[in-house]
Amino acid sequence: MGVTDQEIRTSELLERVREQERELAELRARLAAWEAAYEAIPKRDCEFTTISGAPVQPLYTPLDLPADWNYLEKLGFPGEFPYTRGPYTTMYRTRLWTMRQFAGFGTAEETNRRYHYLLEHGQTGLSVAFDFPTLMGYDSDHPRALGEVGRCGVAVSSLADMETLFRGIPLDQVSVSMTINGPAIILFCFYVVAAEKQGVHPDQLRGTVQNDILKEYMAQHAWIYPPEPALKLVIDLIEWCSQHAPRYNPISISGYHIREAGATAAQELAYTLRNGFEYVERAMARGLDVDDFAPRLSFFFDVHNDFFEEIAKFRAARRIWARRMRDVYGAKNPESWRLRTHAQTAGVTLVAQQPENNIVRVAYQAMAAVLGGAQSLHTNSMDETLALPTEKAVRIALRTQQILAYETGVANTIDPLAGSYYVEALTDRLEREAEEIFAEVDRIGGVVRGIEQGYFQREIARSAERQQREIETKQRIVVGVNAFTQGNEESAIEILRVGEESEVRQRERMAALRASRDDARVRATLDRLREAARKDENVVEPMLECVRAYCTLYEIRRALEDVYGAYREPVFY
Repeated sequence: MGVTDQEIRTSELLERVREQERELAELRARLAAWEAAYEAIPKRDCEFTTISGAPVQPLYTPLDLPADWNYLEKLGFPGEFPYTRGPYTTMYRTRLWTMRQFAGFGTAEETNRRYHYLLEHGQTGLSVAFDFPTLMGYDSDHPRALGEVGRCGVAVSSLADMETLFRGIPLDQVSVSMTINGPAIILFCFYVVAAEKQGVHPDQLRGTVQNDILKEYMAQHAWIYPPEPALKLVIDLIEWCSQHAPRYNPISISGYHIREAGATAAQELAYTLRNGFEYVERAMARGLDVDDFAPRLSFFFDVHNDFFEEIAKFRAARRIWARRMRDVYGAKNPESWRLRTHAQTAGVTLVAQQPENNIVRVAYQAMAAVLGGAQSLHTNSMDETLALPTEKAVRIALRTQQILAYETGVANTIDPLAGSYYVEALTDRLEREAEEIFAEVDRIGGVVRGIEQGYFQREIARSAERQQREIETKQRIVVGVNAFTQGNEESAIEILRVGEESEVRQRERMAALRASRDDARVRATLDRLREAARKDENVVEPMLECVRAYCTLYEIRRALEDVYGAYREPVFY
């Protein structure tokens, strides 16, 4: 009786398995010999860990990947599920990342001049930094705004300011990102009506409003309303944009501020994505089809100093998001599976000592963002730990991106570090740690319950304390801060100063606005907004009417506060 084809195939398969086992046995033996030699050699006196505190092995081999590690399952191809290697097929070979520089100071007139300067020097998108009163929903002439107007960003208190901010900038051609959260829906309405005044319809607008209130309760604390009504406003904007502004991103789910507050890479990854899942669930509960809104959800991640950990974080984020959106939330459209992200170099890593060194830090962080596959990038200026950036500092930060794009070759091939045993092991580890954190958040009752209990706040604080202790004890070296301090006394640089005259001019503008508008129309539109809020209606349309009547930021904020109340954080510590 002859040997069958099936028996031959089985025999060949068994032989291949035996050969792989022999190769692995040889690898283990040679690795053990190498490790013995390694242990016999003195090492530097330092902790070999990531910035997040995870131990880093001296060497990574195929043994650090699971035996069943599968290329198609774990990586696939760029533009294909699970998007580990990038959300788009050709990535930077078709289009470079958008180069955004976060900018805003003083009055709308001053910042408008800076925007024209940036666009003339090759920037491809605008990113608006608002001053502290605006971030908190206060008008420039409110008593709580005194001394803060225009100091850390641009003052925008009404439609008139937003019109001035974008004077001469065609909003149907320039993508605009706005970093605003508590009053995000109000600033968005200012932006929509300012575009309307230019003759630009909402369906022509491109850009992002951050609008991520959950991370505010976790990390940044720029809130206005309690969590539930604040979340309702976020979903209102997502719903309205899905119907009227389909090219605009109504939320940028942000890990940046979570990381800046002291979180580890794994915490930033997990908390950010879990917040994203919360918004998805809330929108679906509203009755929205997941594929109608998910393609316009965007993300915003920090890029810290640990080069490889940051690259792995971006790759893990795309993989986790794709699988959850498809397998848990039932999204059918591949556009809903793609995680698209803006990245910003880590502000928390900038130091006042030897500020020119910040240029180097930012360059390495920017390269990590690009190798991690970011869709847009902001590079911090060297002087931002001292003041708002000067034009020279901003130009250097922008040139850093341009050198990266056009001189280094990193944009020539897609995901060039794929297959690195270290990078793949890091990507898998971050994914595992994120899944463990998801389970813990679910155990305590979800994101809002975790915020109310102080879970996120305490975990971030613990991580921040560990990192600060490492710096103070010199377990972790920060050049120019706790080592290599020679030259600190010579490191003075020119800084931008925002004078009191900006605040004076802004208050004068507010007075002129209040004197010229139709007060009866103002009162009527604000009453209609309160009514919509009480009836639990989507408030975007009545808010747009308030904006057209030149109601101010604080007037609109206060109208909603009359219905929703204001949030006071409990004491957790």
